Amino acid sequence: MTTGKKKHRTEEEYKSLINRLNRIEGQVRGVRKMVETDVYCVDILTQVSAIQSALNAFNKELLGNHIKTCVADGIRADNDEVIDELVKTIQKLMK
Repeated sequence: MTTGKKKHRTEEEYKSLINRLNRIEGQVRGVRKMVETDVYCVDILTQVSAIQSALNAFNKELLGNHIKTCVADGIRADNDEVIDELVKTIQKLMK
């Protein structure tokens, strides 16, 4: 589900996010290979934990960028809805 909204990212932000996603994608492929080759459960769980940490780091970076740009711009434009949206987003992330 998407909001349908768009956000232009700087080249630096785009590259950083894509690099993180590429690493995460590689980690997930590695875990799949571990499952396919009967690697010991604890070793797989360790790698899954690393993926979760990488996803958390991705979320932190994306959320920080969102607050600095989208939310700040909305507040400057007297659009208090961006604050409600931010609160809901943080609540979803903290589940």
